[in-house]
Amino acid sequence: MYKAPIASFRPLQFKLSIVVPCHNEAIHLNDFIKALKATVAPITPQFEILLINDGSRDDTRSVALGMLEAGQVRYIEFSRNFGKEAALMAGIDHADGDAVVLIDADFQHPLEKLTEMASLWQQGYDMIYGIIVNRSEEGLFKRLGTNLFYGLMRFSEVPIPQNAGDFRWLDRKVVQALRSLPERNRFMKGLYSWVGFKSVALEFIPEERKGGVSSFNPSRLISLALAGLTSFSTMPLRIWTALGFIVSIMAILYGIYIIYLTITEGNSVSGWPTLTVALMFFSGVQLFSIGILGEYIARIFNEVKQRPLYVIADDQSSQ
Repeated sequence: MYKAPIASFRPLQFKLSIVVPCHNEAIHLNDFIKALKATVAPITPQFEILLINDGSRDDTRSVALGMLEAGQVRYIEFSRNFGKEAALMAGIDHADGDAVVLIDADFQHPLEKLTEMASLWQQGYDMIYGIIVNRSEEGLFKRLGTNLFYGLMRFSEVPIPQNAGDFRWLDRKVVQALRSLPERNRFMKGLYSWVGFKSVALEFIPEERKGGVSSFNPSRLISLALAGLTSFSTMPLRIWTALGFIVSIMAILYGIYIIYLTITEGNSVSGWPTLTVALMFFSGVQLFSIGILGEYIARIFNEVKQRPLYVIADDQSSQ
């Protein structure tokens, strides 16, 4: 059982770790780090920037390594692309600051909000998370998919704030709590809520992406939704259990009806279309139910293999 330490105050002098997942960010990474340093320096002179290269195929590696000489930068490279959830967790695992910031490298998370986050942390909040208040710049499909995703997340065992992303300021005890969780199927939005602690939302409007192309696609959204549902909700299993019960009652009632017709009107060979349609329908229901059950079993299978969440190919720090 993890026991969080009790902090009675926040130090005025503290070290801040900033986790920046990188996936094909070479175009704007250098400008972003310069802007990030300029923003963080007035907040605290003691900070480290952790660049997590999640299998980039562009020049992200060479650009990031070129920043090491300037200081306060640590570069961690995965052996392949493990996904953003793994990149965030790698940063959390290797951060040693009193507080940890999670931020994207594409400038869409407004840097000026870090000062406000620091103030809220000093006031005693353990987790400050960004809430997107305007998605008008996003495509129609992404907006619809995002709304559907958060609609499904309402059935999770812990409340997940709508439009809350990975832009966060975490106290050290939140970081320690996240590290203590052993699961391999990481759905970070759910884990942030599950660990609890005193939290507050901070509204922001995403900035325009400075370069590159978003890695968002429908398959990633579906995969994320499945991970969230199966990690934090048994709702799909309960729905199909209820459906199975309803279908069974309907079958019993229909059987009684057939017996009644046979007694009153004799045995007839009519009704083959109804029987065919019913068989096809219930076969589809069974296969769909097996698929849902398979999702849960697959995640159990991944957990029991105990493979690491990520594999590090390179780890270099500023001297």
